[in-house]
Amino acid sequence: MSLTHFDAAGRAVMVDVSAKPETARTATARARVVMLPETLAIVAAGDAKKGDVLGTARLAGIMAAKRTADLIPLCHPLPISAVTLDLQPGDGAVEIEATVRTTGRTGVEMEALTAASVAALTVYDMCKAMDRGMRIEALRVVHKDGGKSGEFTQP
Repeated sequence: MSLTHFDAAGRAVMVDVSAKPETARTATARARVVMLPETLAIVAAGDAKKGDVLGTARLAGIMAAKRTADLIPLCHPLPISAVTLDLQPGDGAVEIEATVRTTGRTGVEMEALTAASVAALTVYDMCKAMDRGMRIEALRVVHKDGGKSGEFTQP
C-alpha cells in the first residue's frame, strides 16, 4: 500500500487534488468531555466562573474548523460552507458533535475533527479549576459523504 502524503523519495507532500471533481462534502465528528456530576451541573446551568462554557466552546470549535489548514501541515485549505457545533450536557459528560460542509475536491473530516477537538479543549480549559479529573474521550468521525470514497457512517 502506498501512502498518498509521501513522494517516491519518502518526503512529505500535499496530495494533488486538482484532477478530482468538486462535489458537496459533509463530515461529522464527535467527542465527549467526561466530568464530575457537580461540574456538569454548573456547566449546564451556565454558572461557571469563566462564563458560558458551552457557548464559548461552540465559537472556539467554529473558529478551529476555519483554521484547520493552518494547524495540520498537509491539510488543504477549503472553502467551508457551514460549520455547526452541538454541545449537550449528557450522562456524566458534555457531548460534542461538529458538522462541516463544503463543495470541493477533498473532504472535510479534518475540519470536523479539529472543531470537535478544540471545542472539547475549550470545555476542559474553562472547567479545569473545578474538576482536575476531566477526560476528553471518543474523538472520531461518525459520518462523511461526498467524493470518490462515498458515504461512511460509524455506528
